[in-house]
Parts: sequence; structure tokens; C-alpha cells
Amino acid sequence: MSKLCALVIGHKKHTPGAKNATANLSEFDFNEDLALRIERKVQKAVIQRIYRRTLQELPDDINALGPDFIVSLHCNAFDCNVSGTEVLYYHRSAKGKKMAEILLNHLVAQLTLPNRGIKPKTSEDRGGYLLRYTDAPCVIGEPFFIDNDNDLKKVQKDLDGLAIAYAVAIDEIAEEVL
Repeated sequence: MSKLCALVIGHKKHTPGAKNATANLSEFDFNEDLALRIERKVQKAVIQRIYRRTLQELPDDINALGPDFIVSLHCNAFDCNVSGTEVLYYHRSAKGKKMAEILLNHLVAQLTLPNRGIKPKTSEDRGGYLLRYTDAPCVIGEPFFIDNDNDLKKVQKDLDGLAIAYAVAIDEIAEEVL
């Protein structure tokens, strides 16, 4: 039986997260398109896209679906110069850590940006609220810095490649971690 993956599109239309000023592209718009691409490529799990109403309601909305695992799509931003790929997980979740390792390996192999590693988070850390208060193991993918023009250009050259990297990681997680 297929595992259910909640695929969370980080942020929302009216609060779109980080932006790339040069391309006039928001984190929400980038990840909404990416989610659709990922969904078409996953073969060994059932994908349920999740849109956020509010940050406080998001864990309950996800928990109500009863997914086996959660992948939240985000993009980093800092000072337009930092580059790299990282994946966040809840510091007390062994399954979350394993999921983060799998996802990071596929994202780094695809993008060949600096490997910033997997990052354990507590509920007080940025991103930690979602990671802590969902019932299923959860990771937050930060494949690149959207405010870095070079990172964004590299990613946009092969959006399907990024979607495939996520899809293969989701398939691997569905088969090996849960």
C-alpha cells in the first residue's frame, strides 16, 4: 500500500516568503509550481498538496489528513550572496533525521550547490513549529537561496531535474524510512 506524503507549499499567496528582486519571483510562487512538478513524478507514494491557512493552523490541518510523512517546500534567503542546500528536521525525530539525509543527498547531487547539511531544529527555532507539532515525521527542504541570482538561475535551468530529485527522495523515503 502506498504511503501518503503531505507536500506543503511553504508560505501563501498573500505572505509569499522570500523573494528574488531581479526575477520578481516569490518563494510561494516558485514552490507552488515545483509542487505540481514533483507530484507528477512521484511513483511510490501518494501526494497530497497542502496550502497554509495560518502557521498556527498548519500542523492541525496536516495532522487531520493522517499522512505517513511530510515534506515542506521552502527556499532560503539571506543577503543575496549566500549559496547552498540544506534540509531541516525536528531534533528528536530519528525518522525525520533519516528523511533529511535522503532528501539532502538527492538535492545536493542535482543542484551541485554547497552542501550546508541537515539542520536539527527545536520548536523554538525558525521552522521548528511545523517540525515539532506534526504527528508524522517532517522535513523542510531549503534547496537554494532564492535571493541569490546565481542560485536561482542554476535552479531555473533544470526545474524538472529539481522536481525529479524531490520525487526520487520521496519515493526512497516511502520505501525505506517508514
